[in-house]
Amino acid sequence: MNKYMELAVREAMQGIRQGKGGPFGAVIVKDGEVISAACNEVTSSNDPTAHAEILAIRRASEKLGTYDLSGCVIYATGEPCPMCLSAIIWANIKQIFHALNAEDAEKIGFRDEKIYRHLRGEEKIVGIERIESKGAGELYEEYIRLGKKIY
Repeated sequence: MNKYMELAVREAMQGIRQGKGGPFGAVIVKDGEVISAACNEVTSSNDPTAHAEILAIRRASEKLGTYDLSGCVIYATGEPCPMCLSAIIWANIKQIFHALNAEDAEKIGFRDEKIYRHLRGEEKIVGIERIESKGAGELYEEYIRLGKKIY
C-alpha cells in the first residue's frame, strides 16, 4: 500500500477509536512532503462539513498560507463526496487517490451515492429555486469594481 494512503487509513482509524466521526481519513502531499492529515470530525464537532478532506484542505491552506493548493495531491480513504470533491476542485488539487468508493460507503449507510444520483438528476433530494433580489447583482459589481481577486 502507498505510504500516504497508509497514513490516511491510520488517521481514519484513530478518529474512529477516539469517537471523532466517520471512517474517513485524508492526507495532502506536495513534492513528496506531507502537508496535512485529518480524520472525519463530523460527530465530535457537530459540523456536517468536518469531513477529512475538508479539514485536510483547511490545514494545508493554513500551513502553506494560500487557498491555491496547486501541485498538491490528496489521498483519501473514501471516494470524496460531492462536497469534498468540490472543495478539492476549488483548491486546485488536480489528483485524488482513494481506497474505497461511494458504493462501498453506501453499503454501510452513508449518503454519498444518493447525492451523486441527485446531481445526475436521477433522484431529487433537495429543491433549488432562484428568487430575485434587488441588491444581489450589486454584490458582484462591487466586488469587480474594487478589483478583488477571482479564484
